[in-house]
Amino acid sequence: MFISDHVSKHTNVYDVLKERGFIEQTTHDEEIRELLGKESVRFYIGFDPTADCLHVGHFMQVIIMMWMQKYGHTPIVLIGGGTAMVGDPSGRTDMRQMMTPETIQHNCDQFKKLFEKFIEFDEAFTYSGSGANKEPEAGKAVCVNNATWLLPLNYVEFIRDIGRHFSVNNMLRAECFKQRLEKGLSFLEFNYMLMQSYDFMVMARDLECKMQFGGNDQWSNILGGVDLSRRELQKQVYGMTFSLLTTSEGKKMGKTQKGALWLDAKKTTPYEFYQYWRNVEDADVNKCLRMLTFLPMDEVEQLSALKDAEINKAKEVLAYEVTKLVHGEEEAEKAQSAARALFSGAGNMDNVPTTVMEASRFEGEGFGVVALMKELKLVPSNGEGFRTIEQGGLTIDDVKVTDTKLRITLDMFHDKAILIKKGKKTFHRVEVK
Repeated sequence: MFISDHVSKHTNVYDVLKERGFIEQTTHDEEIRELLGKESVRFYIGFDPTADCLHVGHFMQVIIMMWMQKYGHTPIVLIGGGTAMVGDPSGRTDMRQMMTPETIQHNCDQFKKLFEKFIEFDEAFTYSGSGANKEPEAGKAVCVNNATWLLPLNYVEFIRDIGRHFSVNNMLRAECFKQRLEKGLSFLEFNYMLMQSYDFMVMARDLECKMQFGGNDQWSNILGGVDLSRRELQKQVYGMTFSLLTTSEGKKMGKTQKGALWLDAKKTTPYEFYQYWRNVEDADVNKCLRMLTFLPMDEVEQLSALKDAEINKAKEVLAYEVTKLVHGEEEAEKAQSAARALFSGAGNMDNVPTTVMEASRFEGEGFGVVALMKELKLVPSNGEGFRTIEQGGLTIDDVKVTDTKLRITLDMFHDKAILIKKGKKTFHRVEVK
């Protein structure tokens, strides 16, 4: 549905993932390539439901699953209803907020709905903790929740049977723990590696899962699972990690002024989503086209070779393709039309982000410009609003605002609307009723 049959000259998904720059580390390079080339492999990726929505960091993993499914492999989507009770310390400098079981369950349900937009599941498949009710249907993914087998565990038995295989000395050398030791690592979090390793062992034992994939920050946890499966099951399983989605400066992508770049239109509108990718740095265009779209590599190379003002064409293609994947073709068209309307005067202004407010709020002395910016979430604080105006970064209907105490009054609205522009790229219409 999403990926054309002619997207790559390669027939082995390993070579496709390599060509697009995904693969960072593997436990057994040649063996994995051979395995993926000769048989249909069951693999899993875990997602802890730390929020009620997937963000763009998760999207990379979703795209990996889509590639794998395209080439005949079976994704096992593991939703971490059990591990979320503890919280993964990997890639963090502080401890995660504890969530109630009800919140975790709600988040699990929301994750599943979003995954279904991208991946076809065998809805009849269930896993009870002691085994599956059937074999996964060919070409379809399955979804499991590690709460099924983690929550009923007997702690003493678990520590006796599983904990004995883990060396504390080795664990403390793991990257995911190393950076936390200075600030303090709770014993609760220290258990996380055992739990994720146990997940892999359960998948290998009960579902014939042969591989685990994850972001680069999961390397230590994946190695733990490979080792545990060998010791407990005498089974050889494999691990592979992928580059995290970072800018050319090494910063994580997907952070906006409002927080994470979410895949749910209610949290991040398709227009905001489109604008994020339309405004990436020139140096990041190639990486984003390779990893976040299904365009053939020769097209990716042609687009990312464009220079100066021409690179904007590549950014438009990137923004359109990623928005189409996440929100559908219609929303991508609307977002592109809105962006063109604002930047070149062509296109439809109806799709520009708009807030409708009561006219009465602008009567009399009117509404303070900084308070309005904050209400529209154009700035996170009043201080940031003042700075934006002092630095010449705000215009209303193409007129630069220089007075931080400006009051927005009804007579400033033309056809019951004003267009606020912050910086060069952030637009917001305010309509009154």
